[in-house]
Amino acid sequence: MASTIEKIKQLREETAAGMMDVKRALDETDGDVEGARRVLRERGQAIAAKKSARETHEGLIEAYIHFNGRVGVLVEVNCETDFVARTPEFKEFARNVALHVASMNPLTVSPEDIPQEALDEERAIVERQAAEEGKDENITARIVEGRMKKFVNEKALLTQPYVKEPDKTVGELLQEAIQRVGENIVIRRFVRYEL
Repeated sequence: MASTIEKIKQLREETAAGMMDVKRALDETDGDVEGARRVLRERGQAIAAKKSARETHEGLIEAYIHFNGRVGVLVEVNCETDFVARTPEFKEFARNVALHVASMNPLTVSPEDIPQEALDEERAIVERQAAEEGKDENITARIVEGRMKKFVNEKALLTQPYVKEPDKTVGELLQEAIQRVGENIVIRRFVRYEL
């Protein structure tokens, strides 16, 4: 019994899920913590997807200035209510996004926002590089598509690996924050200054 209580406590701290949700997930996976973590994550993503249609009119603007004073970031993060905007969890999320923007220098928030000119310019460079490799035409096309996908993932904030935990993306961090606070959250925009 004590081990089950410890598992529930551990999973609640890791996932911010409710006690009964954690208990159900452990029951479904016969006490397997890793399996329960996976179940809770899937449910959290489903909850976040349901909330994504809700409007976000509240929020805050978070500022981050790097310790050397040469990089600064302003990021606008929106939520549904001012109550959530004042919570420590929401403020910490906004702070982490600002820190990430300062470190990784994304071009846009989402992949769809990358300007067509930047995509065309990168495609021309990648096609030239792939052609110089002298491979078959269909292999070259796959190389170009793979490199373009990598470019988009590196330049869009939501698809970048999160700087503090590289095994998850900023988009996954956003989904976790939505699950934790119980409201839709949107990273609206950011500005990064560098000397």
